[in-house]
Amino acid sequence: MSSPFDRWRVLQKKTREGGGVERLAKHKAAGKLTARDRLEQFFDADTFVEIGPYVMHRATAFGLNERRIPGDGVVTGWGEVQGRPVCAFAQDATVFGGALGEAHAEKIVKIMETARKAGVPIVGLNESGGARIQEGVMSLGGYGEVFFRNVTLSGVVPQISVILGPCAGGAVYSPAITDFVIMVAGQAQMFITGPDVIRAVTGEEVTAEALGGAGTHGSVSGVSHFTATSDATALALVRKILSYLPLNNLEEGPRIAAAPPTHGPADGLLSIVPEDSNAAYDAHDVIDRVLDTGSFLEVHAAWAKNLVVGLARLDGLPVGVVANQPNVLAGTLDIDASTKGARFVRFCDAFNLPLITFVDVPGFLPGTGQELGGIIRHGAKLLYAYAEATVPKLTVILRKAYGGAYDVMCSKHLGADLNLAWPTAEIAVMGADGAVNILFRREIESAPAMDRAALRSKLIGEYRAEFLNPYLAAERGYIDDVIDPNETRARLVRGLKMLETKREERPPKKHGNIPL
Repeated sequence: MSSPFDRWRVLQKKTREGGGVERLAKHKAAGKLTARDRLEQFFDADTFVEIGPYVMHRATAFGLNERRIPGDGVVTGWGEVQGRPVCAFAQDATVFGGALGEAHAEKIVKIMETARKAGVPIVGLNESGGARIQEGVMSLGGYGEVFFRNVTLSGVVPQISVILGPCAGGAVYSPAITDFVIMVAGQAQMFITGPDVIRAVTGEEVTAEALGGAGTHGSVSGVSHFTATSDATALALVRKILSYLPLNNLEEGPRIAAAPPTHGPADGLLSIVPEDSNAAYDAHDVIDRVLDTGSFLEVHAAWAKNLVVGLARLDGLPVGVVANQPNVLAGTLDIDASTKGARFVRFCDAFNLPLITFVDVPGFLPGTGQELGGIIRHGAKLLYAYAEATVPKLTVILRKAYGGAYDVMCSKHLGADLNLAWPTAEIAVMGADGAVNILFRREIESAPAMDRAALRSKLIGEYRAEFLNPYLAAERGYIDDVIDPNETRARLVRGLKMLETKREERPPKKHGNIPL
């Protein structure tokens, strides 16, 4: 007669075999880790605690009653990441292709509820063909339960999704609601309808990679925030992201020892940013010389490159960084950059990360494509996000700050706490050329043809001297101080120390209505 432990050992073995030895071998041959291996590699050594390993589906149609696998295609549990608690789940593509059924969804919901109650981040390792067709509406109901928890947890605990293989249909909506999406290049895809369905419905020919690969979503659609090269690098990236974040929205980000830039905070700043406001430079060079050395982790690096956003540390404290990028589209704000910035600013505000904004913006990108695409609505998202944010907001105007873009880029008028400017800052409605063309058009046109160029040049110089500077704004208190560029880091550090205890009350309301 067998003992109770014999049955237990058999079930334990089955839980680790997933969809079977052959499917596991095929999965590994593709260069992928198994679902359980992914979790064990993600968490600190020997800290992963699995929950629900014996859960199985209850469906009987289409032969499912003969295919009941312990765990039902998803491994869930909790552990520690750098000594801090985190909940997670990993879908097992060797079981029904990772497709979500009722029991599968219940396991995910349970670990999400655990994350909510404990106030800790939730990480999803996704590889799923979508809803389990054999379970019909129960699968759809399961997805709805997961989506509801994603929304409930949004802004409460950090949610990070890693796409480690093909994800289709409902399997892409949960990641899309989470704070960050990481995709593995050459291995992960995300799409609502795959190439076969598109071919049948529209006649379009497209590959899975072109339709929903990491390159597409990282640089074209903006669905993915980070691209990794393998399972291991993706998991390491999640651990790095979490190192900047609080466990929940009631805590502050984890402080570590300060790491001033190794080449000196001021080294090269004056040579990096040309005085000629039309000359380009790389915003990363400014960021690297002001923030703690090696701390900048760029978000959406390949999408909407005219705006740079990312996580960093200033004097050891986690912060969010937003900077116009003069190297791309002259640093103008367009539809994608506005959406990118707004989402990032709202994330930082939700999780108590102070915002550092570096401004060098000539305005919004002109063109019929932008206007017809809704630049008014999309640009308003960034404006809304900055105005809504109550975390410490520190802004440095390096060079241009023209027109409405001056307002939108965390100006004093949107509630910024500390607004600094370099002497090279140009704060005006528009640049000198455009302003002179409007203000002195008749005067220039009435001048003799041979004198017009000289007159125009003279008027531009006068306008530049009178209006393209930070002092008119400083006179009115819109700029708190005009500083030596070499002091930028020191002034930001002092400002952040003063503002760490900032508390700002807003009128009570259910929620605002951001122009989505």
